[in-house]
Amino acid sequence: MKRSAGLLLFHHTDDGLEVLLGHMGGPFFARRDAGAWTIPKGEYEPDESAWAAARREFEEELGLPPPDGEALALGEVRQTGGKIVTAWAIEADLDPATIAPGTFRMEWPPRSGQLQEFPELDRVAWFGLDRGREVIVKAQAAFLDRLAEHSP
Repeated sequence: MKRSAGLLLFHHTDDGLEVLLGHMGGPFFARRDAGAWTIPKGEYEPDESAWAAARREFEEELGLPPPDGEALALGEVRQTGGKIVTAWAIEADLDPATIAPGTFRMEWPPRSGQLQEFPELDRVAWFGLDRGREVIVKAQAAFLDRLAEHSP
């Protein structure tokens, strides 16, 4: 069973609580909005702790070191494909324009024999919780609900 771990950044604005989500890169998600946004996360092996993986993946996906601060454990969710995702929330500010996303390579177009490089996350943005629930991977919406329960 595959496991992923990630960090959900949040901050408070005059309009309420906002979370930082990333739009998944690559051709499968290029024209999608709903269900194409995620917390910055990635897979890890059993010999790595979920917390270490969450911090490593944040840096790999956004090109920035993970913020310091008190981490709120948001638990786990099981996504449609069976992957277990573990997340923590950290209050921090981040300017989406400063990201330098990591990349991945895949054959594209399919069966073409051509490898192309795509960003892990092609953009990141701050979302209010209601809008975030509309665009995030369905199972990950539970992380937004859990954060809301613990935030003033």
